[in-house]
Amino acid sequence: MRVTLQYKHAGFSGLAGVARSDITPPPGIYARNWGAADHDTAEGIHRPLSVTAMAISDGPGDKNPLVFVDADLGWWRSLPLANDFRRRLLDRLGLEEARFVLALTHTHSAPPLTEQIEPDWEGGKLLPPYLDRVFEATADAVTRAREALRPAFLEWRTGRCALATTRDLRDPEDPSRIVCGFDPEAPADDTLLVGRVCESESRSPIAVLVNYACHPTTLAWDNRLISPDYLGAMRETIERNWVGCLTLFAQGASGDLSPRFQYTHDPDVADAHGRELGHAVLATLAGMEPPGTHLAYDGVRESGAPLATWRREPYTPSRKLEAVRIDVNLPLKPWPTSTELERELHAATDRVTRERLRRKLAIRRGLGDGDTFAFPTWIWKIGDAVLVANMAESYSVMQRNLRAAFPDRPIIYLNLANGSIGYLPPVALYDENVYQVWQTPFDQGSLERLETAIADNLRASA
Repeated sequence: MRVTLQYKHAGFSGLAGVARSDITPPPGIYARNWGAADHDTAEGIHRPLSVTAMAISDGPGDKNPLVFVDADLGWWRSLPLANDFRRRLLDRLGLEEARFVLALTHTHSAPPLTEQIEPDWEGGKLLPPYLDRVFEATADAVTRAREALRPAFLEWRTGRCALATTRDLRDPEDPSRIVCGFDPEAPADDTLLVGRVCESESRSPIAVLVNYACHPTTLAWDNRLISPDYLGAMRETIERNWVGCLTLFAQGASGDLSPRFQYTHDPDVADAHGRELGHAVLATLAGMEPPGTHLAYDGVRESGAPLATWRREPYTPSRKLEAVRIDVNLPLKPWPTSTELERELHAATDRVTRERLRRKLAIRRGLGDGDTFAFPTWIWKIGDAVLVANMAESYSVMQRNLRAAFPDRPIIYLNLANGSIGYLPPVALYDENVYQVWQTPFDQGSLERLETAIADNLRASA
């Protein structure tokens, strides 16, 4: 009796198109993202910044493709600004809310995304026109990606990369607090999820999607250059080897993950980190079966040992393409109101304190003065894979738990998508003195509540 046994990559068959636009700002623009920095403006360019768009459709009659945008930007200083930016893009491009994800790489060496310009910000007057330029570049990239739609396979494989390390270190000099940096004794999530997009007819590469969780904080307060951090060298490494494709990056659940060596001003370190990740991506790609093929068990060949043989053969990937947005009510901490935070900011004189209060006030204004927040999360079913995206900085336990709960479905998890609004640490950390807990507006148990809602949605729609 013939036994049917197969091994295949999780896949999707439909239409895909990709395009990229440049969003490199001019030197002299305000680019202070660190409280410890003693300068305000960028003095030069390490590597260009870009915005890359991918459109995915299930067929020629689909007038509302999924659109994923990867942007070399840090974070939104204001949730209303992020919402307005996205709404204007949806109106301009005629896209549906649930089918559009704008994900930031989270580089800490790009201009801030803000509409609140302080009078003392050197180079601050360049920020509004830069934000306009980012909007136009994004719209252009999405338009060209949709125009480039063609029959394609999107297939996934899981690899490993040791760039990310756990960044919650119990202070050796003061064990009562946890500081934000490399902990050599704590294991880190090294999962690397790689999506390969190839034309159905020619099998030539169109794009590579990289889902990996690691804070781009190589370059820090002493850095005076605009930079995508490690993402620039990662893209260069992949695209030099996979000629003709564009690389898109999806920042994973990296709330507790960053490079081992970071907080430097040396761009060579960022490039080394990017090459490390890029080569891990290439190794993962090299281990994949040819596009549109899988392995099928071919029986036993008797030799010195009984040999299990497999053959490569074509298969038909799934054409499923679904998108929903769910809102999950998360509890908020009893923070001061916006008015009270404004008074604290006006009274503060220290630069570090003012920077912290400015960020806290922006978060409070975005959430309102209530005690819960309807937290939006986007869930896409792309063939056999699932993309989950939201605006928080979740700890890696979120993606680990979801992947463990659904081992047969690649889970592409994204932080900092369609906005940015604080951390989601696990419940046990709320008893610790740690930055991610006192920074976030979300109260204890929020990560777990969101994880349950996502898992319930995936089970209900399986």
